Amino acid sequence: MCDNRNVDFDAKKRVLTEKYVMVMKLHRMYLDRELNHSGVYRSQNQILMHIARYPNASQREIADRQHVSTATIAVSLKKLEKGGYISRSADKQDNRFNQICLTPKGHAAVEKNKNIFSRVEEAQFRGFTDIEIDQFENFLDRIRLNLEYLMQENGGDCRNEKEPAYDSSGSKKTEEQEEPSNEKI
Repeated sequence: MCDNRNVDFDAKKRVLTEKYVMVMKLHRMYLDRELNHSGVYRSQNQILMHIARYPNASQREIADRQHVSTATIAVSLKKLEKGGYISRSADKQDNRFNQICLTPKGHAAVEKNKNIFSRVEEAQFRGFTDIEIDQFENFLDRIRLNLEYLMQENGGDCRNEKEPAYDSSGSKKTEEQEEPSNEKI
C-alpha cells in the first residue's frame, strides 16, 4: 500500500528545491546584469571585494578565499590590472610574492557595486520580519551542513581549508578531530 504522505512530502521537497534554484538564478541574473554595466564581472567583483576587505592580499590568499586555483586568480588579476582596477607591488618581506591593492578606479568600482548588492539585499528581504530572517538563516545553515555532509560522504570537500568541518551533531570539529587531507601538495 502506498503512503501518500511520503509522496506528498517528496513532491514538496522537489518544489522547494525548484524554487530555491530559481531564486538563486534570479539573484545571479540580476547581479550579472547590474555588475556587467559597471564593467566588472561577478567573479572579478568578488576578487575586488576581497582586496577591499584585505588590502595587500597575495594571489594565494585570494585564491584560498575564493576556493579556486592560483592560476584561475592569476587570469582574473591580469584582467583587473589591465583594466586599471588593481596594482601589484612586491611584498617588502618576501619578493617572491606580490601584494595586490585597489587603484582609485578599483575603489570606485567596489563602492558602486556595494550599492548594487545593498539594493538586491534590501529587495530580496522586503516584507520579512527580523524573526523570519533569523529563521531563514537557520534553515540555510542546516541545508548547507547537509550538503557539506553529502560532499564529505562522497569523498569531496567543498570548504576552505581554514574553515572548520562539522561532526555528525553539527558541532565544529577541533583540529584533533579533523581527518588528514588526501590532497596532493
